[in-house]
Amino acid sequence: MATISNRWLAALRASSRPAYIALADAIADDIDAQRLLPEQRLPPLRTLARELDLNFTTVARGYAEAQQRGLIDSRVGQGSFVRTAQVSIAPLAPKVRSQAVVGLVDMTMNMPPEPTDEALLERFRRGFASLDVSDPNALLRYHEFGGAPEDREAGAAWLSERIPGLSPQRVLVCPGIQSGLLALLAVLARPGETICCEAITYPGLKGLASQLGIRLHGLPTDDEGIDPEAFAAVCVLDPPKALYCNPTYLNPTTAVMSRERREAIVEIARRHAVPIIEDDAYGFLPSDSPISLAALAPELTFYVTGFAKHVGAGLRTAYLALPNSRYTARLSSALRTMTVMASPFTVALSTQWINDGTVQAATLAIRNESRARQDIARQVLKRADYVAKPEAFHLWLHIPSPWNRVEFMTHLRHQGVGVVVSDAFTVTAPAPEAVRVCLGGQATREECRHTLEVIEDALEQFPALSARVM
Repeated sequence: MATISNRWLAALRASSRPAYIALADAIADDIDAQRLLPEQRLPPLRTLARELDLNFTTVARGYAEAQQRGLIDSRVGQGSFVRTAQVSIAPLAPKVRSQAVVGLVDMTMNMPPEPTDEALLERFRRGFASLDVSDPNALLRYHEFGGAPEDREAGAAWLSERIPGLSPQRVLVCPGIQSGLLALLAVLARPGETICCEAITYPGLKGLASQLGIRLHGLPTDDEGIDPEAFAAVCVLDPPKALYCNPTYLNPTTAVMSRERREAIVEIARRHAVPIIEDDAYGFLPSDSPISLAALAPELTFYVTGFAKHVGAGLRTAYLALPNSRYTARLSSALRTMTVMASPFTVALSTQWINDGTVQAATLAIRNESRARQDIARQVLKRADYVAKPEAFHLWLHIPSPWNRVEFMTHLRHQGVGVVVSDAFTVTAPAPEAVRVCLGGQATREECRHTLEVIEDALEQFPALSARVM
Protein backbone atom coordinates (compact mmCIF):
# COMPACT_ATOMS: atom_id res chain seq x y z
CA MET A 1 0.00 0.00 0.00
CA ALA A 2 2.92 2.30 0.76
CA THR A 3 4.16 1.76 -2.80
CA ILE A 4 0.79 2.82 -4.20
CA SER A 5 0.56 5.96 -2.08
CA ASN A 6 4.18 6.91 -2.82
CA ARG A 7 3.53 6.57 -6.53
CA TRP A 8 0.36 8.63 -6.31
CA LEU A 9 2.07 11.26 -4.16
CA ALA A 10 4.72 11.72 -6.85
CA ALA A 11 2.01 11.99 -9.50
CA LEU A 12 0.12 14.62 -7.50
CA ARG A 13 3.26 16.70 -7.01
CA ALA A 14 4.02 16.55 -10.73
CA SER A 15 0.51 17.53 -11.78
CA SER A 16 -0.82 21.07 -12.19
CA ARG A 17 -4.44 19.88 -12.01
CA PRO A 18 -6.63 20.02 -8.87
CA ALA A 19 -5.56 17.35 -6.36
CA TYR A 20 -8.73 15.27 -6.64
CA ILE A 21 -8.49 15.23 -10.46
CA ALA A 22 -4.79 14.37 -10.28
CA LEU A 23 -5.60 11.49 -7.92
CA ALA A 24 -8.16 10.07 -10.35
CA ASP A 25 -5.60 10.50 -13.16
CA ALA A 26 -3.04 8.54 -11.12
CA ILE A 27 -5.53 5.71 -10.58
CA ALA A 28 -6.25 5.65 -14.31
CA ASP A 29 -2.55 5.54 -15.17
CA ASP A 30 -1.94 2.65 -12.77
CA ILE A 31 -4.85 0.71 -14.27
CA ASP A 32 -3.61 1.30 -17.81
CA ALA A 33 -0.10 0.20 -16.83
CA GLN A 34 -1.54 -2.88 -15.03
CA ARG A 35 -0.04 -1.76 -11.74
CA LEU A 36 -3.62 -1.98 -10.46
CA LEU A 37 -5.52 -5.12 -11.44
CA PRO A 38 -9.26 -5.87 -11.68
CA GLU A 39 -10.90 -6.35 -8.26
CA GLN A 40 -7.82 -5.00 -6.45
CA ARG A 41 -8.80 -3.12 -3.31
CA LEU A 42 -7.70 0.51 -3.11
CA PRO A 43 -6.30 2.10 0.05
CA PRO A 44 -8.95 3.26 2.58
CA LEU A 45 -9.81 6.95 2.31
CA ARG A 46 -8.49 8.03 5.70
CA THR A 47 -5.26 6.07 5.31
CA LEU A 48 -4.65 7.54 1.87
CA ALA A 49 -5.50 11.06 3.03
CA ARG A 50 -2.85 10.77 5.74
CA GLU A 51 -0.21 9.33 3.40
CA LEU A 52 -0.84 11.91 0.67
CA ASP A 53 -1.10 14.77 3.17
CA LEU A 54 -4.55 15.67 1.84
CA ASN A 55 -7.82 16.21 3.65
CA PHE A 56 -10.40 13.43 3.67
CA THR A 57 -12.81 15.34 1.42
CA THR A 58 -10.22 15.79 -1.35
CA VAL A 59 -9.40 12.07 -1.39
CA ALA A 60 -13.10 11.18 -1.34
CA ARG A 61 -13.65 13.49 -4.33
CA GLY A 62 -10.75 11.81 -6.12
CA TYR A 63 -12.30 8.37 -5.63
CA ALA A 64 -15.70 9.75 -6.69
CA GLU A 65 -14.11 11.18 -9.85
CA ALA A 66 -12.50 7.81 -10.59
CA GLN A 67 -15.83 6.08 -10.05
CA GLN A 68 -17.59 8.52 -12.39
CA ARG A 69 -14.98 7.73 -15.04
CA GLY A 70 -15.86 4.04 -14.71
CA LEU A 71 -12.48 3.08 -13.21
CA ILE A 72 -13.48 1.85 -9.76
CA ASP A 73 -16.48 0.67 -7.74
CA SER A 74 -17.27 1.58 -4.14
CA ARG A 75 -19.00 -1.05 -2.04
CA VAL A 76 -20.71 -0.18 1.23
CA GLY A 77 -18.75 -1.57 4.17
CA GLN A 78 -16.03 -3.05 1.94
CA GLY A 79 -14.17 -0.16 0.34
CA SER A 80 -13.23 0.75 -3.23
CA PHE A 81 -12.10 -1.72 -5.88
CA VAL A 82 -10.79 -1.58 -9.45
CA ARG A 83 -13.55 -2.46 -11.90
CA THR A 84 -13.33 -5.87 -13.56
CA ALA A 85 -13.20 -4.89 -17.23
CA GLN A 86 -10.78 -2.26 -18.39
CA VAL A 87 -10.17 -0.80 -21.80
CA SER A 88 -6.98 -0.31 -23.79
CA ILE A 89 -7.31 3.03 -25.52
CA ALA A 90 -6.86 3.05 -29.29
CA PRO A 91 -4.75 5.94 -30.64
CA LEU A 92 -6.37 8.85 -32.39
CA ALA A 93 -6.11 9.13 -36.14
CA PRO A 94 -3.12 11.28 -37.22
CA LYS A 95 -5.32 14.11 -38.51
CA VAL A 96 -6.89 14.59 -35.08
CA ARG A 97 -3.74 13.89 -33.08
CA SER A 98 -2.16 17.06 -34.49
CA GLN A 99 -5.18 19.10 -33.43
CA ALA A 100 -5.27 17.44 -30.01
CA VAL A 101 -1.97 18.97 -28.93
CA VAL A 102 -3.63 22.29 -28.14
CA GLY A 103 -7.09 23.69 -27.82
CA LEU A 104 -8.92 20.74 -26.25
CA VAL A 105 -11.37 21.48 -23.46
CA ASP A 106 -13.10 19.73 -20.59
CA MET A 107 -16.74 19.29 -21.57
CA THR A 108 -17.94 17.90 -18.23
CA MET A 109 -19.12 21.06 -16.45
CA ASN A 110 -22.36 22.52 -17.77
CA MET A 111 -21.39 26.19 -17.66
CA PRO A 112 -22.69 28.84 -20.04
CA PRO A 113 -20.28 30.04 -22.73
CA GLU A 114 -18.47 33.11 -21.50
CA PRO A 115 -19.43 36.32 -23.33
CA THR A 116 -16.69 38.00 -25.35
CA ASP A 117 -18.58 41.13 -26.38
CA GLU A 118 -16.47 44.01 -25.09
CA ALA A 119 -19.46 46.23 -24.32
CA LEU A 120 -20.96 43.54 -22.09
CA LEU A 121 -17.62 42.84 -20.42
CA GLU A 122 -17.30 46.55 -19.69
CA ARG A 123 -20.73 46.46 -18.02
CA PHE A 124 -19.45 43.60 -15.86
CA ARG A 125 -16.35 45.59 -14.91
CA ARG A 126 -18.38 48.68 -14.02
CA GLY A 127 -20.73 46.57 -11.93
CA PHE A 128 -17.87 44.98 -10.00
CA ALA A 129 -16.22 48.35 -9.42
CA SER A 130 -19.24 50.40 -8.44
CA LEU A 131 -21.86 48.55 -6.47
CA ASP A 132 -24.63 51.03 -5.78
CA VAL A 133 -24.27 51.00 -1.98
CA SER A 134 -24.51 54.22 -0.02
CA ASP A 135 -23.30 52.53 3.18
CA PRO A 136 -20.37 50.13 2.48
CA ASN A 137 -20.68 48.63 5.96
CA ALA A 138 -24.12 47.39 5.01
CA LEU A 139 -22.55 44.66 2.90
CA LEU A 140 -20.60 43.40 5.92
CA ARG A 141 -23.62 42.87 8.15
CA TYR A 142 -26.15 40.08 8.47
CA HIS A 143 -29.06 40.69 6.14
CA GLU A 144 -32.66 39.63 6.24
CA PHE A 145 -33.01 35.89 5.80
CA GLY A 146 -34.58 35.26 2.43
CA GLY A 147 -33.60 38.70 1.12
CA ALA A 148 -34.29 42.37 1.80
CA PRO A 149 -37.45 43.87 0.27
CA GLU A 150 -35.54 45.58 -2.56
CA ASP A 151 -33.82 42.30 -3.47
CA ARG A 152 -37.10 40.37 -3.49
CA GLU A 153 -38.65 43.10 -5.63
CA ALA A 154 -35.80 42.84 -8.14
CA GLY A 155 -36.12 39.05 -8.14
CA ALA A 156 -39.88 39.25 -8.71
CA ALA A 157 -39.34 41.72 -11.55
CA TRP A 158 -36.90 39.37 -13.27
CA LEU A 159 -39.10 36.31 -12.70
CA SER A 160 -42.18 38.10 -14.03
CA GLU A 161 -41.16 37.03 -17.54
CA ARG A 162 -41.74 33.43 -16.44
CA ILE A 163 -44.41 34.04 -13.76
CA PRO A 164 -46.54 37.08 -14.69
CA GLY A 165 -47.89 39.08 -11.76
CA LEU A 166 -45.55 37.49 -9.21
CA SER A 167 -45.64 39.28 -5.85
CA PRO A 168 -42.31 39.99 -4.09
CA GLN A 169 -43.90 38.56 -0.93
CA ARG A 170 -43.77 35.12 -2.58
CA VAL A 171 -40.06 35.41 -3.45
CA LEU A 172 -37.05 34.32 -1.40
CA VAL A 173 -33.41 34.99 -2.28
CA CYS A 174 -31.00 32.10 -1.81
CA PRO A 175 -27.30 31.38 -2.53
CA GLY A 176 -27.72 29.32 -5.69
CA ILE A 177 -30.34 26.93 -7.03
CA GLN A 178 -28.81 23.99 -5.19
CA SER A 179 -29.46 25.59 -1.80
CA GLY A 180 -33.03 26.34 -2.84
CA LEU A 181 -33.57 22.72 -3.85
CA LEU A 182 -32.06 21.54 -0.58
CA ALA A 183 -34.49 23.66 1.41
CA LEU A 184 -37.45 22.54 -0.71
CA LEU A 185 -36.68 18.84 -0.34
CA ALA A 186 -36.19 19.21 3.40
CA VAL A 187 -39.53 20.99 3.81
CA LEU A 188 -41.62 18.83 1.48
CA ALA A 189 -40.37 15.32 2.34
CA ARG A 190 -38.99 13.42 5.30
CA PRO A 191 -36.33 10.69 5.28
CA GLY A 192 -37.74 7.55 3.70
CA GLU A 193 -40.46 9.38 1.78
CA THR A 194 -40.60 9.56 -2.01
CA ILE A 195 -40.30 12.33 -4.57
CA CYS A 196 -40.90 11.67 -8.27
CA CYS A 197 -38.54 12.98 -10.92
CA GLU A 198 -37.32 12.18 -14.42
CA ALA A 199 -35.70 8.73 -14.75
CA ILE A 200 -32.69 10.57 -16.21
CA THR A 201 -32.35 13.81 -14.31
CA TYR A 202 -30.13 16.52 -12.85
CA PRO A 203 -27.39 14.78 -10.78
CA GLY A 204 -27.51 17.47 -8.10
CA LEU A 205 -31.00 16.24 -7.19
CA LYS A 206 -29.66 12.72 -6.70
CA GLY A 207 -27.00 14.01 -4.35
CA LEU A 208 -29.44 16.06 -2.28
CA ALA A 209 -31.92 13.20 -1.98
CA SER A 210 -29.16 10.86 -0.87
CA GLN A 211 -27.99 13.30 1.81
CA LEU A 212 -31.54 13.75 3.13
CA GLY A 213 -32.52 10.08 2.95
CA ILE A 214 -35.31 10.81 0.46
CA ARG A 215 -36.23 8.17 -2.12
CA LEU A 216 -36.40 9.18 -5.77
CA HIS A 217 -38.88 7.49 -8.10
CA GLY A 218 -37.70 7.95 -11.67
CA LEU A 219 -40.47 8.40 -14.23
CA PRO A 220 -40.01 7.46 -17.90
CA THR A 221 -39.51 10.36 -20.29
CA ASP A 222 -39.68 11.09 -24.00
CA ASP A 223 -38.69 14.09 -26.12
CA GLU A 224 -41.08 16.24 -24.05
CA GLY A 225 -40.00 15.10 -20.62
CA ILE A 226 -42.04 13.16 -18.06
CA ASP A 227 -44.66 10.69 -19.30
CA PRO A 228 -48.01 11.90 -17.83
CA GLU A 229 -49.50 8.39 -17.73
CA ALA A 230 -46.57 7.09 -15.69
CA PHE A 231 -46.91 10.03 -13.29
CA ALA A 232 -50.65 9.43 -12.94
CA ALA A 233 -50.11 5.73 -12.23
CA VAL A 234 -47.67 6.47 -9.40
CA CYS A 235 -50.05 9.05 -7.91
CA VAL A 236 -52.83 6.43 -7.78
CA LEU A 237 -50.74 3.65 -6.25
CA ASP A 238 -48.47 5.59 -3.90
CA PRO A 239 -48.72 9.40 -4.12
CA PRO A 240 -45.29 11.04 -3.84
CA LYS A 241 -44.60 13.96 -1.54
CA ALA A 242 -43.69 16.09 -4.56
CA LEU A 243 -42.80 15.99 -8.24
CA TYR A 244 -39.43 17.44 -9.23
CA CYS A 245 -38.93 18.35 -12.87
CA ASN A 246 -36.54 20.31 -15.06
CA PRO A 247 -39.03 21.07 -17.86
CA THR A 248 -36.92 23.35 -20.05
CA TYR A 249 -33.63 21.99 -21.44
CA LEU A 250 -33.67 19.00 -19.11
CA ASN A 251 -30.16 18.33 -17.87
CA PRO A 252 -28.85 16.15 -19.53
CA THR A 253 -31.20 15.24 -22.42
CA THR A 254 -32.25 18.83 -23.38
CA ALA A 255 -35.92 17.73 -23.46
CA VAL A 256 -38.46 20.56 -23.36
CA MET A 257 -42.02 20.04 -22.17
CA SER A 258 -44.56 21.47 -24.60
CA ARG A 259 -47.41 23.56 -23.23
CA GLU A 260 -49.76 20.60 -23.72
CA ARG A 261 -47.45 18.31 -21.74
CA ARG A 262 -47.14 20.88 -18.97
CA GLU A 263 -50.91 21.21 -18.76
CA ALA A 264 -51.24 17.43 -18.53
CA ILE A 265 -48.68 17.22 -15.71
CA VAL A 266 -50.37 20.09 -13.85
CA GLU A 267 -53.80 18.47 -14.17
CA ILE A 268 -52.52 15.23 -12.62
CA ALA A 269 -50.70 17.05 -9.83
CA ARG A 270 -53.84 19.04 -9.02
CA ARG A 271 -56.03 15.94 -9.03
CA HIS A 272 -53.77 14.20 -6.51
CA ALA A 273 -52.64 17.31 -4.58
CA VAL A 274 -48.96 16.69 -5.37
CA PRO A 275 -46.70 19.77 -5.05
CA ILE A 276 -44.44 20.52 -8.02
CA ILE A 277 -40.79 21.57 -7.71
CA GLU A 278 -39.98 23.36 -10.97
CA ASP A 279 -36.23 23.65 -11.52
CA ASP A 280 -36.14 26.29 -14.25
CA ALA A 281 -32.36 26.66 -14.33
CA TYR A 282 -32.39 27.16 -18.12
CA GLY A 283 -35.83 28.71 -18.46
CA PHE A 284 -34.76 32.13 -19.78
CA LEU A 285 -32.44 30.75 -22.47
CA PRO A 286 -34.93 29.73 -25.20
CA SER A 287 -36.27 32.66 -27.17
CA ASP A 288 -39.61 30.81 -27.28
CA SER A 289 -39.66 29.12 -23.87
CA PRO A 290 -43.03 27.51 -23.06
CA ILE A 291 -45.09 28.84 -20.17
CA SER A 292 -43.74 27.86 -16.77
CA LEU A 293 -45.49 25.32 -14.56
CA ALA A 294 -45.59 28.03 -11.89
CA ALA A 295 -47.65 30.21 -14.22
CA LEU A 296 -50.03 27.32 -14.96
CA ALA A 297 -50.37 26.17 -11.34
CA PRO A 298 -49.15 28.90 -8.97
CA GLU A 299 -50.96 27.30 -6.03
CA LEU A 300 -48.99 24.03 -6.41
CA THR A 301 -45.60 25.00 -7.75
CA PHE A 302 -42.37 25.76 -5.93
CA TYR A 303 -40.31 27.48 -8.61
CA VAL A 304 -36.54 27.98 -8.49
CA THR A 305 -34.10 29.55 -10.91
CA GLY A 306 -30.95 31.64 -10.75
CA PHE A 307 -28.03 33.21 -12.56
CA ALA A 308 -25.63 30.24 -12.83
CA LYS A 309 -26.88 29.36 -16.33
CA HIS A 310 -28.16 32.81 -17.34
CA VAL A 311 -25.15 34.97 -16.40
CA GLY A 312 -22.30 32.88 -15.02
CA ALA A 313 -21.73 30.00 -12.61
CA GLY A 314 -19.89 32.24 -10.14
CA LEU A 315 -22.89 34.51 -9.54
CA ARG A 316 -24.49 32.37 -6.85
CA THR A 317 -27.84 34.12 -6.59
CA ALA A 318 -31.11 32.26 -7.06
CA TYR A 319 -34.76 32.93 -6.36
CA LEU A 320 -37.55 30.78 -4.97
CA ALA A 321 -41.12 31.63 -5.96
CA LEU A 322 -43.53 30.02 -3.51
CA PRO A 323 -47.19 29.06 -3.91
CA ASN A 324 -48.25 31.40 -1.10
CA SER A 325 -46.90 33.41 1.81
CA ARG A 326 -47.68 30.53 4.20
CA TYR A 327 -44.54 28.81 2.96
CA THR A 328 -42.35 31.91 3.22
CA ALA A 329 -41.59 31.48 6.92
CA ARG A 330 -40.95 27.72 6.61
CA LEU A 331 -38.62 28.05 3.64
CA SER A 332 -36.89 31.11 5.08
CA SER A 333 -36.23 29.16 8.28
CA ALA A 334 -34.89 26.19 6.32
CA LEU A 335 -32.58 28.42 4.28
CA ARG A 336 -31.40 30.17 7.42
CA THR A 337 -30.55 26.84 9.06
CA MET A 338 -28.73 25.48 6.02
CA THR A 339 -27.01 28.52 4.54
CA VAL A 340 -27.65 31.46 6.93
CA MET A 341 -28.08 33.85 4.00
CA ALA A 342 -26.97 34.62 0.49
CA SER A 343 -23.82 36.74 0.27
CA PRO A 344 -24.78 40.43 0.49
CA PHE A 345 -22.15 41.22 -2.15
CA THR A 346 -23.56 38.87 -4.78
CA VAL A 347 -27.15 39.78 -3.94
CA ALA A 348 -26.41 43.51 -4.21
CA LEU A 349 -24.69 42.95 -7.55
CA SER A 350 -27.58 40.77 -8.75
CA THR A 351 -30.17 43.38 -7.82
CA GLN A 352 -28.16 46.11 -9.54
CA TRP A 353 -27.72 44.01 -12.68
CA ILE A 354 -31.43 43.15 -12.85
CA ASN A 355 -32.39 46.79 -12.48
CA ASP A 356 -29.90 48.11 -15.05
CA GLY A 357 -30.51 45.36 -17.63
CA THR A 358 -27.13 43.63 -17.38
CA VAL A 359 -28.72 40.26 -16.53
CA GLN A 360 -30.94 40.42 -19.59
CA ALA A 361 -27.99 41.43 -21.80
CA ALA A 362 -25.87 38.56 -20.46
CA THR A 363 -28.65 36.02 -21.07
CA LEU A 364 -29.07 37.26 -24.63
CA ALA A 365 -25.32 36.96 -25.24
CA ILE A 366 -25.30 33.41 -23.84
CA ARG A 367 -28.31 32.49 -25.99
CA ASN A 368 -26.62 33.79 -29.14
CA GLU A 369 -23.29 32.12 -28.37
CA SER A 370 -25.04 28.84 -27.56
CA ARG A 371 -26.77 29.00 -30.93
CA ALA A 372 -23.40 29.47 -32.65
CA ARG A 373 -21.90 26.50 -30.82
CA GLN A 374 -24.83 24.25 -31.64
CA ASP A 375 -24.27 25.23 -35.28
CA ILE A 376 -20.66 24.06 -34.90
CA ALA A 377 -21.85 20.79 -33.36
CA ARG A 378 -24.17 20.20 -36.32
CA GLN A 379 -21.31 20.81 -38.74
CA VAL A 380 -18.86 18.52 -36.94
CA LEU A 381 -21.06 15.71 -35.58
CA LYS A 382 -22.64 14.97 -38.94
CA ARG A 383 -22.87 11.22 -38.46
CA ALA A 384 -23.47 11.24 -34.72
CA ASP A 385 -26.77 10.37 -33.06
CA TYR A 386 -27.38 13.13 -30.56
CA VAL A 387 -30.13 15.32 -29.11
CA ALA A 388 -29.80 19.08 -28.63
CA LYS A 389 -31.74 22.32 -28.75
CA PRO A 390 -30.65 25.36 -30.80
CA GLU A 391 -30.11 27.65 -27.79
CA ALA A 392 -28.87 25.12 -25.21
CA PHE A 393 -25.19 24.82 -24.34
CA HIS A 394 -25.07 21.04 -23.91
CA LEU A 395 -26.05 18.01 -25.95
CA TRP A 396 -26.90 14.35 -25.28
CA LEU A 397 -24.78 12.00 -27.38
CA HIS A 398 -25.90 8.40 -27.97
CA ILE A 399 -22.95 5.99 -28.12
CA PRO A 400 -23.02 3.48 -30.99
CA SER A 401 -22.04 -0.18 -30.73
CA PRO A 402 -19.44 -1.63 -30.33
CA TRP A 403 -18.53 1.21 -27.95
CA ASN A 404 -20.13 1.44 -24.54
CA ARG A 405 -20.41 4.66 -22.60
CA VAL A 406 -17.60 3.93 -20.11
CA GLU A 407 -15.14 2.82 -22.80
CA PHE A 408 -15.97 5.88 -24.87
CA MET A 409 -15.60 8.28 -21.95
CA THR A 410 -12.28 6.68 -20.95
CA HIS A 411 -11.01 6.87 -24.53
CA LEU A 412 -11.85 10.57 -24.72
CA ARG A 413 -10.25 11.26 -21.36
CA HIS A 414 -6.94 9.94 -22.69
CA GLN A 415 -7.24 12.46 -25.51
CA GLY A 416 -7.76 15.28 -23.02
CA VAL A 417 -11.54 15.52 -23.48
CA GLY A 418 -13.96 15.18 -20.59
CA VAL A 419 -17.60 14.11 -20.96
CA VAL A 420 -20.09 12.75 -18.40
CA VAL A 421 -21.53 9.24 -18.71
CA SER A 422 -25.27 8.66 -18.31
CA ASP A 423 -24.84 6.85 -14.98
CA ALA A 424 -24.38 10.21 -13.25
CA PHE A 425 -27.93 11.20 -14.26
CA THR A 426 -29.77 7.87 -14.08
CA VAL A 427 -32.31 7.32 -11.30
CA THR A 428 -33.94 4.19 -12.71
CA ALA A 429 -31.57 1.56 -14.15
CA PRO A 430 -30.37 0.63 -16.67
CA ALA A 431 -28.38 3.67 -17.71
CA PRO A 432 -28.53 4.34 -21.46
CA GLU A 433 -25.45 4.24 -23.67
CA ALA A 434 -25.04 8.01 -23.79
CA VAL A 435 -22.86 10.87 -22.55
CA ARG A 436 -23.47 14.56 -21.92
CA VAL A 437 -21.25 16.96 -23.84
CA CYS A 438 -21.08 20.59 -22.68
CA LEU A 439 -20.28 23.36 -25.14
CA GLY A 440 -19.83 26.29 -22.75
CA GLY A 441 -17.29 27.51 -20.23
CA GLN A 442 -14.04 29.25 -21.11
CA ALA A 443 -13.54 27.46 -24.43
CA THR A 444 -13.45 29.52 -27.60
CA ARG A 445 -15.49 28.49 -30.63
CA GLU A 446 -12.36 27.12 -32.29
CA GLU A 447 -11.46 25.07 -29.21
CA CYS A 448 -15.03 23.81 -29.12
CA ARG A 449 -14.81 22.79 -32.78
CA HIS A 450 -11.47 20.98 -32.34
CA THR A 451 -12.77 19.08 -29.33
CA LEU A 452 -15.94 18.04 -31.13
CA GLU A 453 -13.74 16.80 -33.99
CA VAL A 454 -11.93 14.55 -31.50
CA ILE A 455 -15.32 13.20 -30.37
CA GLU A 456 -16.48 12.66 -33.95
CA ASP A 457 -13.24 10.86 -34.80
CA ALA A 458 -13.61 8.61 -31.75
CA LEU A 459 -17.13 7.63 -32.79
CA GLU A 460 -15.71 6.27 -36.05
CA GLN A 461 -13.12 4.08 -34.29
CA PHE A 462 -13.49 0.69 -32.62
CA PRO A 463 -12.61 0.12 -28.97
CA ALA A 464 -9.59 -2.13 -28.49
CA LEU A 465 -10.19 -4.43 -25.54
CA SER A 466 -7.17 -5.30 -23.42
CA ALA A 467 -5.88 -8.87 -23.33
CA ARG A 468 -6.97 -9.48 -19.75
CA VAL A 469 -10.67 -9.33 -20.63
CA MET A 470 -10.47 -11.62 -23.69
